Amino acid sequence: MTDTLAEAGSMTPAADDHARLTAATDFLDHEHETVRAFVDKALGGIDRDAADPIDLAVALYYAVRDGIHYEVYGADLSPQGLKASSIITGGKGFCLHKSVLYAAVCRAVGIPARLHYSDVRNHLASDRLRSYIGGDVFFHGLATVYLDGRWVKVTPVFNKLLCRLYGMTPLEFDGRSDSLYHPFDAQGRQSMEFLTDHGDFDDVPYAFVMDNMRRKHPKFLDEDGTGTVGGGSLADEAN
Repeated sequence: MTDTLAEAGSMTPAADDHARLTAATDFLDHEHETVRAFVDKALGGIDRDAADPIDLAVALYYAVRDGIHYEVYGADLSPQGLKASSIITGGKGFCLHKSVLYAAVCRAVGIPARLHYSDVRNHLASDRLRSYIGGDVFFHGLATVYLDGRWVKVTPVFNKLLCRLYGMTPLEFDGRSDSLYHPFDAQGRQSMEFLTDHGDFDDVPYAFVMDNMRRKHPKFLDEDGTGTVGGGSLADEAN
Protein backbone atom coordinates (compact mmCIF):
# COMPACT_ATOMS: atom_id res chain seq x y z
CA MET A 1 0.00 0.00 0.00
CA THR A 2 1.16 3.55 -0.74
CA ASP A 3 0.19 6.90 0.71
CA THR A 4 -3.44 7.90 1.04
CA LEU A 5 -4.94 10.13 -1.63
CA ALA A 6 -4.75 13.21 0.55
CA GLU A 7 -1.03 12.71 1.05
CA ALA A 8 -0.38 11.59 -2.51
CA GLY A 9 -1.96 14.66 -4.09
CA SER A 10 1.25 16.68 -3.66
CA MET A 11 3.67 13.92 -4.62
CA THR A 12 5.58 13.88 -7.92
CA PRO A 13 6.70 10.36 -8.87
CA ALA A 14 10.48 10.06 -9.01
CA ALA A 15 12.05 8.13 -11.88
CA ASP A 16 11.97 4.86 -9.96
CA ASP A 17 8.39 5.48 -8.87
CA HIS A 18 7.34 6.29 -12.43
CA ALA A 19 8.85 3.04 -13.67
CA ARG A 20 7.12 1.06 -10.92
CA LEU A 21 3.75 2.75 -11.45
CA THR A 22 3.77 2.17 -15.21
CA ALA A 23 5.07 -1.41 -15.08
CA ALA A 24 3.00 -4.43 -16.06
CA THR A 25 2.04 -6.77 -13.20
CA ASP A 26 0.22 -10.08 -12.94
CA PHE A 27 -3.09 -8.21 -12.71
CA LEU A 28 -2.25 -5.07 -14.69
CA ASP A 29 -0.95 -7.16 -17.59
CA HIS A 30 -0.83 -4.38 -20.17
CA GLU A 31 1.83 -6.14 -22.23
CA HIS A 32 -0.72 -8.85 -23.08
CA GLU A 33 -1.83 -8.72 -26.72
CA THR A 34 -5.50 -8.45 -25.70
CA VAL A 35 -4.82 -5.33 -23.65
CA ARG A 36 -2.66 -3.83 -26.39
CA ALA A 37 -5.45 -4.38 -28.92
CA PHE A 38 -7.95 -2.72 -26.57
CA VAL A 39 -5.68 0.32 -26.20
CA ASP A 40 -5.08 0.54 -29.96
CA LYS A 41 -8.82 0.52 -30.64
CA ALA A 42 -9.57 3.05 -27.90
CA LEU A 43 -6.98 5.53 -29.10
CA GLY A 44 -7.71 5.11 -32.80
CA GLY A 45 -5.54 7.39 -34.88
CA ILE A 46 -4.19 9.41 -31.96
CA ASP A 47 -0.43 9.97 -32.11
CA ARG A 48 0.51 8.75 -28.64
CA ASP A 49 3.97 10.29 -28.74
CA ALA A 50 2.59 13.76 -29.51
CA ALA A 51 -0.66 13.57 -27.53
CA ASP A 52 -1.17 15.15 -24.12
CA PRO A 53 -1.43 12.37 -21.50
CA ILE A 54 -4.71 13.94 -20.37
CA ASP A 55 -6.23 13.31 -23.80
CA LEU A 56 -5.05 9.70 -23.69
CA ALA A 57 -6.43 9.19 -20.18
CA VAL A 58 -9.82 10.62 -21.17
CA ALA A 59 -10.09 8.47 -24.30
CA LEU A 60 -9.19 5.37 -22.30
CA TYR A 61 -11.72 6.30 -19.61
CA TYR A 62 -14.63 6.23 -22.04
CA ALA A 63 -13.36 3.05 -23.67
CA VAL A 64 -13.44 1.29 -20.30
CA ARG A 65 -16.61 2.95 -19.01
CA ASP A 66 -18.73 2.13 -22.06
CA GLY A 67 -16.78 -0.68 -23.69
CA ILE A 68 -16.97 -3.05 -20.72
CA HIS A 69 -20.50 -3.74 -19.49
CA TYR A 70 -21.11 -3.13 -15.79
CA GLU A 71 -22.49 -6.32 -14.27
CA VAL A 72 -22.28 -7.52 -10.68
CA TYR A 73 -23.78 -10.99 -11.15
CA GLY A 74 -21.67 -13.95 -12.24
CA ALA A 75 -18.46 -11.94 -11.96
CA ASP A 76 -15.15 -13.79 -11.77
CA LEU A 77 -13.16 -12.78 -8.67
CA SER A 78 -10.42 -15.37 -9.05
CA PRO A 79 -6.86 -14.11 -9.63
CA GLN A 80 -7.29 -14.97 -13.31
CA GLY A 81 -10.64 -13.21 -13.49
CA LEU A 82 -9.19 -9.96 -12.13
CA LYS A 83 -6.46 -9.73 -14.76
CA ALA A 84 -6.95 -6.86 -17.21
CA SER A 85 -6.68 -9.19 -20.21
CA SER A 86 -9.37 -11.50 -18.81
CA ILE A 87 -11.69 -8.59 -18.11
CA ILE A 88 -11.47 -7.51 -21.75
CA THR A 89 -12.11 -11.05 -22.96
CA GLY A 90 -15.13 -11.40 -20.68
CA GLY A 91 -16.47 -8.00 -21.68
CA LYS A 92 -18.08 -7.29 -18.33
CA GLY A 93 -17.43 -6.79 -14.64
CA PHE A 94 -18.10 -4.38 -11.81
CA CYS A 95 -16.01 -1.72 -10.08
CA LEU A 96 -13.23 -4.09 -9.00
CA HIS A 97 -12.74 -5.28 -12.58
CA LYS A 98 -13.18 -2.02 -14.48
CA SER A 99 -10.79 -0.12 -12.23
CA VAL A 100 -8.12 -2.79 -12.77
CA LEU A 101 -8.56 -2.48 -16.51
CA TYR A 102 -8.37 1.31 -16.45
CA ALA A 103 -5.20 1.30 -14.37
CA ALA A 104 -3.66 -1.21 -16.78
CA VAL A 105 -4.47 0.69 -19.98
CA CYS A 106 -3.22 3.95 -18.48
CA ARG A 107 0.05 2.28 -17.59
CA ALA A 108 0.21 0.92 -21.13
CA VAL A 109 0.62 4.49 -22.44
CA GLY A 110 3.03 5.58 -19.71
CA ILE A 111 0.56 7.18 -17.29
CA PRO A 112 1.29 6.24 -13.63
CA ALA A 113 -1.76 4.48 -12.20
CA ARG A 114 -2.81 2.72 -9.01
CA LEU A 115 -5.85 1.02 -7.51
CA HIS A 116 -7.89 2.64 -4.76
CA TYR A 117 -10.51 1.10 -2.47
CA SER A 118 -13.28 2.58 -0.34
CA ASP A 119 -16.55 1.70 1.32
CA VAL A 120 -19.46 3.57 -0.26
CA ARG A 121 -23.18 3.92 0.23
CA ASN A 122 -24.90 3.31 -3.08
CA HIS A 123 -28.40 4.76 -3.04
CA LEU A 124 -29.40 3.37 -6.43
CA ALA A 125 -28.85 -0.37 -6.05
CA SER A 126 -31.74 -2.71 -6.80
CA ASP A 127 -33.61 -4.41 -3.93
CA ARG A 128 -32.26 -7.79 -5.01
CA LEU A 129 -28.68 -6.55 -5.02
CA ARG A 130 -29.10 -4.99 -1.58
CA SER A 131 -30.30 -8.34 -0.25
CA TYR A 132 -27.07 -10.00 -1.43
CA ILE A 133 -24.83 -7.13 -0.33
CA GLY A 134 -26.46 -6.93 3.08
CA GLY A 135 -27.60 -3.32 2.78
CA ASP A 136 -26.49 -0.35 0.71
CA VAL A 137 -22.83 -0.10 1.81
CA PHE A 138 -20.50 -1.58 -0.79
CA PHE A 139 -16.77 -2.34 -0.93
CA HIS A 140 -15.77 -0.23 -3.92
CA GLY A 141 -12.81 -0.03 -6.30
CA LEU A 142 -11.60 2.87 -8.44
CA ALA A 143 -8.29 4.08 -9.88
CA THR A 144 -5.93 6.99 -9.35
CA VAL A 145 -3.78 8.33 -12.19
CA TYR A 146 -1.01 10.92 -12.26
CA LEU A 147 -1.84 13.73 -14.70
CA ASP A 148 -0.57 17.28 -15.04
CA GLY A 149 1.35 17.18 -11.77
CA ARG A 150 -1.28 15.66 -9.49
CA TRP A 151 -3.02 12.41 -8.63
CA VAL A 152 -6.59 12.30 -9.92
CA LYS A 153 -9.30 9.89 -8.75
CA VAL A 154 -11.09 8.13 -11.59
CA THR A 155 -14.21 5.92 -11.62
CA PRO A 156 -14.72 4.38 -15.10
CA VAL A 157 -17.44 2.09 -13.80
CA PHE A 158 -21.12 2.62 -14.69
CA ASN A 159 -21.59 2.49 -18.46
CA LYS A 160 -23.92 4.90 -20.24
CA LEU A 161 -26.66 2.35 -20.99
CA LEU A 162 -26.95 1.18 -17.38
CA CYS A 163 -27.02 4.78 -16.14
CA ARG A 164 -29.93 5.51 -18.45
CA LEU A 165 -31.84 2.48 -17.18
CA TYR A 166 -31.37 3.61 -13.57
CA GLY A 167 -32.15 7.26 -14.26
CA MET A 168 -28.59 8.36 -13.55
CA THR A 169 -26.41 10.87 -15.35
CA PRO A 170 -23.22 9.12 -16.52
CA LEU A 171 -20.08 10.11 -14.64
CA GLU A 172 -17.75 12.06 -16.93
CA PHE A 173 -13.99 12.65 -16.81
CA ASP A 174 -12.01 15.59 -18.20
CA GLY A 175 -8.56 14.46 -17.03
CA ARG A 176 -8.19 17.47 -14.74
CA SER A 177 -10.81 16.98 -12.04
CA ASP A 178 -11.63 13.92 -9.96
CA SER A 179 -14.27 11.66 -11.48
CA LEU A 180 -15.67 10.35 -8.24
CA TYR A 181 -19.22 11.28 -7.26
CA HIS A 182 -22.08 10.33 -9.52
CA PRO A 183 -24.45 13.26 -10.04
CA PHE A 184 -27.88 13.24 -8.45
CA ASP A 185 -30.44 11.29 -10.47
CA ALA A 186 -33.47 12.72 -12.25
CA GLN A 187 -35.45 12.58 -8.98
CA GLY A 188 -32.77 14.43 -7.03
CA ARG A 189 -31.56 11.37 -5.12
CA GLN A 190 -27.88 11.12 -4.20
CA SER A 191 -26.34 8.13 -5.94
CA MET A 192 -23.02 7.63 -4.12
CA GLU A 193 -21.64 8.51 -0.70
CA PHE A 194 -18.05 7.67 0.33
CA LEU A 195 -17.70 6.40 3.89
CA THR A 196 -14.29 4.74 4.47
CA ASP A 197 -11.08 5.30 2.51
CA HIS A 198 -8.75 2.28 2.33
CA GLY A 199 -6.06 4.07 0.30
CA ASP A 200 -3.98 3.41 -2.82
CA PHE A 201 -2.22 0.22 -3.92
CA ASP A 202 0.40 -0.27 -6.63
CA ASP A 203 -1.24 -3.53 -7.71
CA VAL A 204 -4.38 -5.48 -6.84
CA PRO A 205 -4.07 -6.44 -3.15
CA TYR A 206 -5.88 -9.68 -3.80
CA ALA A 207 -5.97 -11.04 -0.24
CA PHE A 208 -7.17 -7.66 1.06
CA VAL A 209 -9.88 -7.39 -1.59
CA MET A 210 -11.21 -10.89 -1.03
CA ASP A 211 -11.07 -10.57 2.76
CA ASN A 212 -13.25 -7.47 2.50
CA MET A 213 -15.66 -9.19 0.13
CA ARG A 214 -15.98 -12.24 2.38
CA ARG A 215 -16.42 -10.24 5.58
CA LYS A 216 -18.73 -7.55 4.23
CA HIS A 217 -20.69 -9.35 1.51
CA PRO A 218 -20.65 -13.12 2.19
CA LYS A 219 -24.08 -13.69 0.59
CA PHE A 220 -22.86 -11.98 -2.58
CA LEU A 221 -20.22 -14.65 -3.26
CA ASP A 222 -20.83 -17.95 -5.02
CA GLU A 223 -20.36 -21.34 -3.36
CA ASP A 224 -16.67 -21.47 -4.29
CA GLY A 225 -16.04 -17.98 -2.96
CA THR A 226 -14.19 -17.00 -6.15
CA GLY A 227 -17.01 -15.16 -7.87
CA THR A 228 -20.35 -13.50 -7.31
CA VAL A 229 -23.77 -15.11 -7.36
CA GLY A 230 -25.29 -15.65 -10.78
CA GLY A 231 -28.82 -15.71 -12.08
CA GLY A 232 -29.35 -12.00 -12.29
CA SER A 233 -28.91 -8.90 -14.40
CA LEU A 234 -28.66 -5.32 -13.19
CA ALA A 235 -30.19 -4.14 -16.43
CA ASP A 236 -33.26 -6.34 -15.91
CA GLU A 237 -33.55 -5.28 -12.27
CA ALA A 238 -33.66 -1.61 -13.25
CA ASN A 239 -37.33 -2.09 -14.05
